[in-house]
Amino acid sequence: MLEKILKRIDGYQEDMIKLQTEITAIPALSPENGGDGEHDKAEYLKKVLADFGFCDIKTFHAPDDRCKTKARPSVIAKVRGKSSAKTFWVMSHTDIVPPGELSMWNSDPYKVVVKDGKLFGRGVEDNQQGLVSSVFTFKAFIDEKITPEYDLGLLLVADEETGSKYGLGYLIKQHPELFGKNDIICVPDGGNPDGTMIEIAEKSIAWMKIRTTGKQCHGSRPECGINAHRANAHLIVKFDALYKDFPARDELFEPPISTFEPTKKDANVPNINTIPGDDVFYMDCRVLPRYDLKNEVLPRMRAYADEVEKQFGVKIEFSYPQIEQAAPATSGDSEVVKLLSAAVRDIYKKEPKLEGIGGGTVAAFFRRAGIPCVVWSRLDESCHQPNEYCIISNMIGDSKVFAHMIMNMK
Repeated sequence: MLEKILKRIDGYQEDMIKLQTEITAIPALSPENGGDGEHDKAEYLKKVLADFGFCDIKTFHAPDDRCKTKARPSVIAKVRGKSSAKTFWVMSHTDIVPPGELSMWNSDPYKVVVKDGKLFGRGVEDNQQGLVSSVFTFKAFIDEKITPEYDLGLLLVADEETGSKYGLGYLIKQHPELFGKNDIICVPDGGNPDGTMIEIAEKSIAWMKIRTTGKQCHGSRPECGINAHRANAHLIVKFDALYKDFPARDELFEPPISTFEPTKKDANVPNINTIPGDDVFYMDCRVLPRYDLKNEVLPRMRAYADEVEKQFGVKIEFSYPQIEQAAPATSGDSEVVKLLSAAVRDIYKKEPKLEGIGGGTVAAFFRRAGIPCVVWSRLDESCHQPNEYCIISNMIGDSKVFAHMIMNMK
């Protein structure tokens, strides 16, 4: 029966391209990115799924007054199996990022171009490759009239690109009954070009805003003020010691260490001959799960800030645009990892590798809920770039991998 499913998927190539073209033409941008949310795209996909024969199509609305419908829709659709004891889920997101500078595109980002075995357009890889491949995996079972052993669930969520508060975060919090501890969950929203990377773990993440207050004065009279910029420069250098304070290595991750990097810098004074009394910079910290952010890492950073305060007579404040302790890793012995590993070997003829990443995928929501989850896809990693593209054979191959997993569920 697997061969029938795989042959059916091969025959869907033009239909996959058609669906990619249609949904690319419906930009789903969050209000943060200047858009009106995912409503129009979700409504279109619901009609497509109904026409394909999916059942139990439901929409869950996360309230958001910034949108015309006052809500952000996430859609669930099912294919019924012989048993509902567990569900095989594929989760993708409907929102996209803005195209950026249009002059850097070779074509209209919202009109798909088919060229050299690729589809070009905003969102075609992130995350419409995963969306379309999973839709047609499930459609193959419907069209072949093959009833899988367990229910199949398609999960199309809002708001992945800007934090998931109105997407998966809302569903996990408000509708935990949707998911079971024995469910198999794949998130095709990360991967590598040969399809060998299976992401099972994330680092903790701390994005920090550090504001230092001194006293502004004329550049020729530094003794009359307190240079907040100089104090921050010293603090940045002190933070280099964090690499020695938290030196552990874990080869599951790339890089296999915790990282502590200064990144963004806000403007302070507009002219050269004024010593700034206020200075702001940012840190992006990706920390191995073995370290506790709130009880180990942040107190150490605060201690360095206290030293600088004392040395320069400034006041230093920390705030956190994002801070998350790493979710528990998915076990390499879990059913979802074993199913996916076998499928990658058989479909792509590659040996998969379990890996951890720097942090920040929606898989963490499932893992914190005690549900094993993997992030996987065969991607050329063009997402968020001008001229984003999806390799057509990857879209078809990923669909076959999902089918292989479904057929081998016990």
